Amino acid sequence: MAEEVKLYGTWSSPFSRRIELALKLKGVPFEYIEEDLSNKSPELLKYNPVHKKIPVLVHNSKPIAESQVILEYIDEIWNNNPILPQDPYQRAMARFWGKFIDEKALATRMKANFAEGKERELVTEEFFQQMKFLENELNGKDFFGGETIGFVDIVAIVVAIWFPLTQEVLGVETFTEEKFPVLFKWIRKITEIDVVNECRPPREKHLAYVKARIEGLKSASK
Repeated sequence: MAEEVKLYGTWSSPFSRRIELALKLKGVPFEYIEEDLSNKSPELLKYNPVHKKIPVLVHNSKPIAESQVILEYIDEIWNNNPILPQDPYQRAMARFWGKFIDEKALATRMKANFAEGKERELVTEEFFQQMKFLENELNGKDFFGGETIGFVDIVAIVVAIWFPLTQEVLGVETFTEEKFPVLFKWIRKITEIDVVNECRPPREKHLAYVKARIEGLKSASK
């Protein structure tokens, strides 16, 4: 009997895109269900009643929520092409850096998008330090996972694709190759991989979406 694998996500979300990437790296067939977050489906609310958010992976009728939890689940269920290291210490470090990206770097980047004056200077400096931490972790390796894409690389797709695009929309240059040569070398390598590009949003559609979203958030804050 064929396995049931469904992914509830949104085309513009780095969190559901990372699950799509992990499944494709593993060669796992799955059904993708696009969610309208302004009108969430009964299935999404049923499968994730606590957070009511995407992504949700449904495997043989069992739902799993939260993207990094889903990534670990995928790696445990499908053992081929492992994305987490076998060594317990290295696994712990991968979890640490994954959490760092989502809870620190992404949050700081979002704050920097709308900060002004002195606050922007402080937040930009905080972002700079966080990106340097990532560079130090990556330095000397092709990928965070070593010679191949791993857990941290998959989580960090938001840095490779979403950060530069948001910066382009805002017309700022805080995240540049001059400042972060190691990260930009990694970005070039990871975006040369076909399966990664299959999982990135269409550029023009994504630009228009991010621009509209930022303008909407700015209007709402006035």
